[in-house]
Amino acid sequence: MPSPRLLVLFGSQTGTAEDVSERLGRGARRRRLACRVQALDSYPVVNLINEPLVIFVCATTGQGDPPDNMKNFWRFIFRKHLPSTSLCQMDFAVVGLGDSSYAKFNFVAKKLHRRLLQLGGTALLPVCLGDEQHELGPDAAVDPWLHDLWEKVLGLHPLPLGLSVIPPGVPLPSKFTMQFLPESPRSCSEEQRVARTDPPSPPSELQPFLAPMVTNQRVTGPSHFQDVRLIEFDIAGSGISFAAGDVVLIPPQNAASHVQQFCQVLGLDPEQCFTLQPREPDVPCPTRLPQPCSVRHLVSQYLDIVSVPRRSFFELLACLSPSELERDKLLELSSAAGQEELSQYCTRPRRTVLEVLCDFPCTAAAIPPDYLLDLIPPIRPRAFSIASSLLAHPSRLQILVAVVQYQTRLREPRRGLCSSWLASLHPGQAGPVQVPLWIRSGGLTFPETADTPVIMVGPGTGVAPFRAAIQERVAQSQSGNFLFFGCRWRDQDFYWEAEWKELEKRGCLTLITAFSREQKQKVYVQHRLRELGPLVWELLDRWGAYFYLAGNAKYMPADVSEALTSIFQEEGGLSGPDAAAYLARLQRTLRFQTETWA
Repeated sequence: MPSPRLLVLFGSQTGTAEDVSERLGRGARRRRLACRVQALDSYPVVNLINEPLVIFVCATTGQGDPPDNMKNFWRFIFRKHLPSTSLCQMDFAVVGLGDSSYAKFNFVAKKLHRRLLQLGGTALLPVCLGDEQHELGPDAAVDPWLHDLWEKVLGLHPLPLGLSVIPPGVPLPSKFTMQFLPESPRSCSEEQRVARTDPPSPPSELQPFLAPMVTNQRVTGPSHFQDVRLIEFDIAGSGISFAAGDVVLIPPQNAASHVQQFCQVLGLDPEQCFTLQPREPDVPCPTRLPQPCSVRHLVSQYLDIVSVPRRSFFELLACLSPSELERDKLLELSSAAGQEELSQYCTRPRRTVLEVLCDFPCTAAAIPPDYLLDLIPPIRPRAFSIASSLLAHPSRLQILVAVVQYQTRLREPRRGLCSSWLASLHPGQAGPVQVPLWIRSGGLTFPETADTPVIMVGPGTGVAPFRAAIQERVAQSQSGNFLFFGCRWRDQDFYWEAEWKELEKRGCLTLITAFSREQKQKVYVQHRLRELGPLVWELLDRWGAYFYLAGNAKYMPADVSEALTSIFQEEGGLSGPDAAAYLARLQRTLRFQTETWA
């Protein structure tokens, strides 16, 4: 009797859940199980009723939200009319990946596990709760859980007679083969751009719009510790439309110096062209890669060579290494016992894929090109809140970008791939600059009624979506705009100060500021909320105001929520439980919305 096909479905925001899913896929193939690995939203969810064995791997984002690539699945699986026997033939298990410093730790995985049980599924194991805060990361929970999972699976579906588990040191076949083209590099038809400047339909990830960059202006003071840019794109003729709260997605590119170094270390000719062929019929080629494609395009625009490699990278590298010395070290770093050392070497100092390859030169030089896509994850597009309204700036799109740069114990500073790439582009200096982009609906939606007040709390770059909202509302004569803005120094990082002051003069905006470093005691937006508790309570309880929060997800959302519940108690006379219920009701009715990022 043939073994059943294992299906691994993932919802991933930063790539961790996808990495764990690929690890599950490799584990299945080593145990002679046919296995598919897919993003949840790319899988036809109605087919779940025919699946005998499914592993779900899902991250939790923001304040307990599902990742973008499982939102459609999430809506479907929680439909009320689904019969309680829908999944009665399915054995399943759920892996959750979260961060215990957030209130809704692994909320998505826990809720999905309960829902699959309600629909008749049989759980092979309790839900696995991976925690980013653990000193060894999610693997501290995932490793023992996987051991138990494979025991369960092999108990239900033993290995075929005469076959054994493929040992870890033996490399599995690569997903793709690269067929290098014999003709001269110049004839490679890569100039058939993936993106177009005149798309026939609204731009998307598969068909982004090449937007001319109009301006790239630093908006923080010269002595400020952080470089923040206001970047404007011309989107005339793109078919792009957006509303306040929407986000723009931008796929970044690796620096030319990194591309050159990578090709040197691996002995690749950047001008060489190839076509890609999947080894298995149900594995599609990456849609973002043109066919044929040059090595330069692959490395500069697809492979994330400056990401911090995960454990799976070291596992595969060890399999491919011809050097006994380097292989032993790679095996140690990829073993369960070596996770503390891996953390010290790679995770904590944020060492990149490229830097690791330079540390293992014999191994790097021997990597077969076929394995590049198994070894290195793809560059992920970055999302930015749109900071302008088409009603105020027709045919323009603006974003506020904090350029990420910080020091670890490594000599070279760590730099954010997308923010550093965008900051390096200078329109007008060396000809036109074009950036591929497309739009996605954001997590914030604003009331359309003219007399509904809105309270917006946006410290730092969190103010970006509220600038778009204020511009849109002012253009539509909507009053009752209250903005709580916080930054360090009035003269260093007070974004759009002149614009806010002008709107205040016109009676279109009430601005409340918190400059945290301008007095001995630090003052943040949550302190200003408490100070204006009577106004906040009146706006929410009497006038039906909507409350919005955007910015860093670490501490600020919890601090603001705490400030609100204390306002409800002090100004509304509510008990602790009633204040918490009032806040929950605002969230449920979308009168309290958040857009936060790590």
